[in-house]
Amino acid sequence: MPNPQEACEPPDWRAERLLAAPHRLAFFVAALGLAGSALWWLAALLLSLPWAVAPSLAHGLLFAGGFMPAFIAGFLFTAGPRWLGMPELDARQLLAPLLLFGAGWVQALVAFHVSSLWAALALLQVAMAWGWLLLRFVPLLRASRVPDRLHALGVVLAGFLGLAALLAAALGLQREDPLLLRAAVHALLWLWLAPTFVIVSHRMLPFFSAAVLPGLEVWRPYTVLVGLLVLLVLTGAVELAPLLGWSLPAGVEWLAAALLLAGGLGLLGLAWRWGLARSLRGVGLRLLAMLHVGFVWLGLTALLAAVAAAWRASGGAGLGLAPLHAMTLGYLGSTLVAMATRVVTGHSGRPLAVDAWAWRGFLLLQAGVLLRLAAALNLLPAWPSGLVWALVASAWAWRHGLWLGQPRADGRPG
Repeated sequence: MPNPQEACEPPDWRAERLLAAPHRLAFFVAALGLAGSALWWLAALLLSLPWAVAPSLAHGLLFAGGFMPAFIAGFLFTAGPRWLGMPELDARQLLAPLLLFGAGWVQALVAFHVSSLWAALALLQVAMAWGWLLLRFVPLLRASRVPDRLHALGVVLAGFLGLAALLAAALGLQREDPLLLRAAVHALLWLWLAPTFVIVSHRMLPFFSAAVLPGLEVWRPYTVLVGLLVLLVLTGAVELAPLLGWSLPAGVEWLAAALLLAGGLGLLGLAWRWGLARSLRGVGLRLLAMLHVGFVWLGLTALLAAVAAAWRASGGAGLGLAPLHAMTLGYLGSTLVAMATRVVTGHSGRPLAVDAWAWRGFLLLQAGVLLRLAAALNLLPAWPSGLVWALVASAWAWRHGLWLGQPRADGRPG
């Protein structure tokens, strides 16, 4: 969360500085989307608004495809060239697709309340913008000669699945087909966003841990990555079925529950091996701890999905949207805040340390996740978690949005 003293200082903010690096431009667009979507959803929870698209589907579309892709683009065009041994792109090459992307979501946010056809056209614009960004990155991947390009390739392939999901969402809006739209929203999450985050976690989390935790090796075999991706597909399929009105046989649910239980426990064991416990031991390790806490939520997502599947197999109702929000707000939300904070902090010439305000904001986010899980279990209304998310998202966007348009704190160019 922002420091009041820092907020009172002259920001020396200039829009042209956003073009100094790809992450500055992409993250600024993402920060606007992050804060805007959070405030929009809080208003939707508290006010009686007209809807042309079902609120839950509009919410899923905006949170899955709204600000996340811009953050992915910022990270991809910052870390990707380094992974591939290629020169960084000029941020000006990303300006047109990012503006097209942002304008599409502004239209969609209004259209959700006015016209599903308008929303479909807006989603089509968003899909075009995302495809444009992918095509900016593909030449780097093809030209690279480094021996290990698997992580970058995985992110690009997941991105094309996301493009297909955005097109399917536009078609669902045009046809006013809630089942197609729901399937598209889940494809955005389980086939694009979650795999992208898992690929980045697999590459970066053990690397970051080994860099600051003495004696820890960078252990990230590709078999682990394949297992993580398979687990995501299984979790997504099990969670999507009841939302589409499908009743899986009890034997299938029990088998899924067993696999998800094993996968969830395996994820927690992996987090331990990557240095979870040691990351929580010192103030100077808070940034690493934030990444580890996010990864723990991935394991908890699988465990919650296992409980839900076993409950349904026993004739119960399951856990509703609890596993889904453990993934979205817990794993994706926590990892996003941690990773984006690391990129913005490091590339703005500031020490890679989390101050008290940022740490309190992260802890507030964890409280928001718990509140959302309680709401999913009908123990609380949804608006308290919406309020927490709006506070965290707005505070992060304000603070780091200023940094993105300011000169580097260490006086270096860029």
